[in-house]
Amino acid sequence: MLAVAVCMLNQSRQHRRRRAPNVNRRRDSRGIVCGVPSSGRSSPRERKRKGATSMKAVVITTPGGPEVLQLHEVEDPELKDNEVLIKVEATALNRADILQRKGMYPPPPGSSPYLGLECSGTIEAVGKQVSRWQVGDKVCALLSGGGYAEKVAVPAGQVLLAPPGVSLQDAASFPEVSCTVWSTVFMMSRLSAGETFLVHGGSSGIGTFAIQIAKYWGAKVFVTAGSKEKLAFCKNLGADVCINYKTEDFVARLKEETGGKGVDVILDIIGAEYFRRNLKSLSFDGRLFVIGTMGGAVTEIDLRVVLSKRLTIQAAGLRYRSPENKAAIVREVENNVWPAIVAGKVKPVVYKYFPLSEAAEAHLLMESSKHIGKILLLP
Repeated sequence: MLAVAVCMLNQSRQHRRRRAPNVNRRRDSRGIVCGVPSSGRSSPRERKRKGATSMKAVVITTPGGPEVLQLHEVEDPELKDNEVLIKVEATALNRADILQRKGMYPPPPGSSPYLGLECSGTIEAVGKQVSRWQVGDKVCALLSGGGYAEKVAVPAGQVLLAPPGVSLQDAASFPEVSCTVWSTVFMMSRLSAGETFLVHGGSSGIGTFAIQIAKYWGAKVFVTAGSKEKLAFCKNLGADVCINYKTEDFVARLKEETGGKGVDVILDIIGAEYFRRNLKSLSFDGRLFVIGTMGGAVTEIDLRVVLSKRLTIQAAGLRYRSPENKAAIVREVENNVWPAIVAGKVKPVVYKYFPLSEAAEAHLLMESSKHIGKILLLP
């Protein structure tokens, strides 16, 4: 590289190769990838000579507010032998996207630098080691990143057939929530028929899905939400008890509704702010699963409460799991969740669709928390 640079500096201006302006990939002090990823391509002519093709993707120009999201032309994903290339029909917003945009949630090493943890679309190409999927298949997929684009490459094990009876666009609302809820509430917290289940943020994408799948599997469902409209929506989805966290003490209400016993499983997106109250709300042998820290990440714990009630406290995310672990979760979802969707017992809840070029507006809506269910982006 140094020899090339010196050679170019020694050339006369009239013989220098004309270069197209680039916005190069760079990492800030937190290791966050910013700017338009560039692989050293210097001009459209050179890209054509190398056989590279391009697509449009939403780029984080620098960590910050929604305004830093811009639609740029970038290179197509590079397809690995164990991956499929999906032409994206839709992608869904998640709270993790906001954190990544702010520079607080970097993608796993080797993953796409673009936002987007789930998508739906049509398979355009398959890697040499892929046998299950074929070009033309209508699918949805769990991603480590890259959904905010026209195309995305994803390990074949993280792909699901788009469920019959659901539009291909709306299928994008399922992968992240279904894999999150099934892996935490059912695979790890072992919620079973006849038990009681509380999900905080019942009107969120996670919440609206959790209500439906928990009811399908025979649990009694409690939710918290912050408005009459949201509580009414949760009730219509099947929630048994709906609590306004702004006007009610959810601990007292849960005790009242369960005869002082408490609930068996809690799925929490709030974190520190609710931690002690969650422990008080659990029954003996109760299980708390934390998947978010919207209300803070640092708290204290009274181990006597945990010991006396034999509580289990867990926390996990999806993005940093290994491809093998994600594939195992996806297969569990295919076997246990997809039949409920096909039967019409679990339905997509989509609040609004935005074109990919309006990703900033979609982020503003999510940060306002005025929505119910999922927000989708359409390339």
